[in-house]
Amino acid sequence: MQELKQMIAGAGRIVAFTGAGISAESGIPTYRGSDGVWNKYDPNKYANVNYFFQDPSYYWNFFKEARYSVLKAAEPNAGHKALARLEHAGRLAAVITQNIDGLHQAAGCKNVLELHGNTRTIGCLDCGTDYGIDAVYEQLETELPPKCRQCGGTLKPRVVMFGESLPVDILERATEESGRCDLFISVGSSLVVQPAASMPAIAKRAGASLVIVNQDPTPLDDRADLVIRESASSVLSGAVAQ
Repeated sequence: MQELKQMIAGAGRIVAFTGAGISAESGIPTYRGSDGVWNKYDPNKYANVNYFFQDPSYYWNFFKEARYSVLKAAEPNAGHKALARLEHAGRLAAVITQNIDGLHQAAGCKNVLELHGNTRTIGCLDCGTDYGIDAVYEQLETELPPKCRQCGGTLKPRVVMFGESLPVDILERATEESGRCDLFISVGSSLVVQPAASMPAIAKRAGASLVIVNQDPTPLDDRADLVIRESASSVLSGAVAQ
C-alpha cells in the first residue's frame, strides 16, 4: 500500500482500467466467478447479438429477473469514489472500464471510457430514442419483448454484445490515454478479454508503470511493477486517502 501511495504521488498522468472486480463489491455479480452470471444464464443467448435478434425475449427475461434489481440496488463503493477524488484532484486523466453499470459516473467521474457500453441506457435501433431502465422495466409487465413507444422499433441495451465490435471512437481514445500516461492502474480485471485487456500492455510499452490490483492472478502479472492481491475498494481508498 505504501508503495502504491508513492507511485500515485509521483505520477504526472494516471489512467485507471477497471473490470468486474470493482463492481462486485457493489453487489454486481461477476461473469466468470463461482457465483457468476454465466453459471445461471447462457451468455451465448442473453449476451449474443445474433441470438438477441433471433429471440430478444431471452435477454429481456434475464433483464427482468436478474439484472434490473441488481442495477437499482448497486451504489458506488469506496473504490469508485476514490477514483473520482483522484480525478477531481487533477491526477486521474481517464477511467477506461469494461463495466457496463455506470457506477463510475454515479461516483462523480467525468472522463469515463466505456469500452463495452452501458446497460442503464436502452435505445431503439430504428429511431434512436433512448430510455432508462425504469421505463423499460415497467413495459415488461405487459409487453415482452418491449417495443419503442415512439416508432414500435426494437429496443436493445446500449451495450456491446458478443458478435458486435467495440465502439471505434472509444477504443481509439482508450488507446491514446493508455499510451500517454505514466502510471496505469488496472483494478478488478482478469485481463483476458481482448481488445480491452491490451490497454495495460500499451501503457507498459509506452513507458508507464503498471499496477495490477486483483484478487486472482492475471496474464500480465509478470510484467507489472506492482501487484496487489486485495479488494479494489480497500486498496484504492487507502492509497488515495492521502
